[in-house]
Amino acid sequence: MKSALKEIAVGFNSLITGMRITLGQFFKRSVTLQYPHESLKMSERFRGHIELVKDPATGKAICYACKLCERACPSDCIIVEGAKLDGAKKRSVTTYQLDFTKCSLCGSCVEACRDGAIRFSHDYNLASLSKEEFVMDLFKRLETEREEEERREGKPASAVPVAVKPEAAQPAAGQTKVEVK
Repeated sequence: MKSALKEIAVGFNSLITGMRITLGQFFKRSVTLQYPHESLKMSERFRGHIELVKDPATGKAICYACKLCERACPSDCIIVEGAKLDGAKKRSVTTYQLDFTKCSLCGSCVEACRDGAIRFSHDYNLASLSKEEFVMDLFKRLETEREEEERREGKPASAVPVAVKPEAAQPAAGQTKVEVK
């Protein structure tokens, strides 16, 4: 009999606690965003996909293709290629490909980068109907952002060197047009 009364008292106490929390939330003002026109403000610690960091002075990527991030990635979703361009002291990144479908957002690549050339993005609104759109070339993305900024500021677009793959340099027999992506 005592255990039954004790069980009823614990249940009643649980009910009162739940109702107190519900009533407290009921009278709070609701927060609603008009989604396409308003967006969430992401916290500084939000981890989106990684992105290249640009040098504030030149507007180009800081990354010089040391491949530390590629080796540190446990998901094997990063491919980095670089070349030494004419007149440059160091190598420059030419391709920085991220397969976001494989990425586990662990942060090993960001921690491994000793120069701070990559960071987590604050983009949270990524949606697509195909997996191919989540394989991103972050170098091309950074260059298009830089060109858009120059266009907005009224500066002439600077020439971006494009690395030509050896197999794309010579057209195969019967092939007339070669596209380099």
